[in-house]
Amino acid sequence: MRATVLIGGYTVQNTIAPSQPGSPAAEHRIWYQYYFNTERGRAGLQANRREICRYLWQQWSPSWKFTEDEFTRTAPSFDNPDFVDVVIHSYRHRIGNAPGEARFMETEKRLASRPRIEAPSITLYGAEDGIARPSTESPPAERAVFANLVARRVVPGVGHFMPRERPDEVSAALLELLA
Repeated sequence: MRATVLIGGYTVQNTIAPSQPGSPAAEHRIWYQYYFNTERGRAGLQANRREICRYLWQQWSPSWKFTEDEFTRTAPSFDNPDFVDVVIHSYRHRIGNAPGEARFMETEKRLASRPRIEAPSITLYGAEDGIARPSTESPPAERAVFANLVARRVVPGVGHFMPRERPDEVSAALLELLA
């Protein structure tokens, strides 16, 4: 691997060991993950795909003023016949409420060990991320997983969808590493 630009830092999910609870405020921001772990959540997503997705976009990126046209161009993907099943399985699997693919178990075990990323890396965080507001300081755990962390940037005015909200920041970081 020549270089990596990571949005939101080291976000490899450990599906082997249960995650520890966060602060009440952090748990509140991921309410939808618990909702999707219920049959009511499955039914809600099935019945209200576009409304739920629009609401989550607004929650995840509160400073992003996407246009109706932007949403409308993306919304047909919510109508994919597999959309609900894939979303529900993803949120259930990440906390151990749905099985993973047996053929990927060895890979999941390796990823659960949080292997170091050796390539030169830049981490980008949206300062307005409605799910996880980043620290302005680089936590020691982050430095531990990146052998060559070139930069850690918190980008003001950006929420959870940095590649969509500020593609220039993402491409500039990649070009910086590849130069």
